[in-house]
Amino acid sequence: MPKYIYTAKSFDGKTKGGEMESKDEKSLAQELRSEGFLITSLKMIESNEKKTKIKLLDRFSGVPLKEKMVFARNLSVMISSGLPVSRAIQNLSVQTKNKKFKTILAEVDENLQKGTSLSDSLRKYPRVFNDLFVNMVKVGEAGGTLEESLNMIANQLEKDHDLIGKVRGAMMYPAVILVAMGGIGFLMLTFILPKMTAVFKDMEVALPKPTLIVIAFSDALRNHMVLFCISLVAFVFFIKFFLGTEIGKKTLSFITIRIPAIKNIVIKVNCARFARIYSSLLKSGVSVVDALNIVSSTLGNYFYKKAINDGIEKVQKGINLSKVISSYPNIFPPLVPQMLEVGEETGKIEMVLLKLAEFYEDEVEQITKNMSSIIEPILMMLIGTAVGFFAIAMLQPMYSLMDTIK
Repeated sequence: MPKYIYTAKSFDGKTKGGEMESKDEKSLAQELRSEGFLITSLKMIESNEKKTKIKLLDRFSGVPLKEKMVFARNLSVMISSGLPVSRAIQNLSVQTKNKKFKTILAEVDENLQKGTSLSDSLRKYPRVFNDLFVNMVKVGEAGGTLEESLNMIANQLEKDHDLIGKVRGAMMYPAVILVAMGGIGFLMLTFILPKMTAVFKDMEVALPKPTLIVIAFSDALRNHMVLFCISLVAFVFFIKFFLGTEIGKKTLSFITIRIPAIKNIVIKVNCARFARIYSSLLKSGVSVVDALNIVSSTLGNYFYKKAINDGIEKVQKGINLSKVISSYPNIFPPLVPQMLEVGEETGKIEMVLLKLAEFYEDEVEQITKNMSSIIEPILMMLIGTAVGFFAIAMLQPMYSLMDTIK
């Protein structure tokens, strides 16, 4: 027999929901009516054969930030138009092309049909809906302003998407150059260099150290190609696993906050996200301590998390956040505590933080526009060094041969 998810209301106003097997919808309605309940919503659970199948590769892929941004924006519009949350989730699950997200939304809808709140339903998927998303929805549900909360979430996700896009765009040029250099070097060592070294061996002349180093590296690469490929794949997986650990996150945060070319971007991006998220949470009515806890969980850099977590204890003791932030000058520029102090004194901290977020977002945009001109000389030096080393390694034996002929 088919299984249905239902919600029903009794004549005295009590509600209940759950799953029930029945021959058809009419039989289920009659059964519930005999218990004194009238159906308010009803949905048949599809059999396992009809459920969306997720491919193996899809299980390892996440839900893109843009997908969540569109979801929050569309859900806000649908709710403000008077559509019930459950019906809106159903419509959005049909629209999304991401199979993993489609399955998650279908499960969220099932939980809603059982009487679970939207925030509690989303909380079951922390890798998709972070603390910021869930708590903003919870605040919207409690205050009856869910559509406004969802709209604020969409704005925040849009700003995050823009920031990440700008940083990735700035890093794309050097990444392409480095990958191209690696590919050309691999081809030279495995295909071109062996033919040239065969000539050097026939000359029977003493080879200089740079040439011997290149020949040894080329021979090792060609003779152990399978081992090299396996090691490379294992290294990539190890790095991915390591960066997922607490030590790995701390190490990456330490490196990014120390490299001159990257440090400035990391600081400005984290300051922009801190200011915007904290402002949005305070504007939604979240308490200072809860807001700081949520901000700490959403910031990616370990040192910013630690600074916010340390600040929570001090704020609970009555110390202003501006004074707490000012004790971390390495990660929070002087402008941040100064603006916070102004907001605390005037009682307009949400507005001040919003202005601060916009300032740093503009700064990130300006830096990313100039990034290519900063990185280009460094790349030219790297390319020149590599080409020069190969040229010396190949030309020195020829000069040695000419000296012996003379």
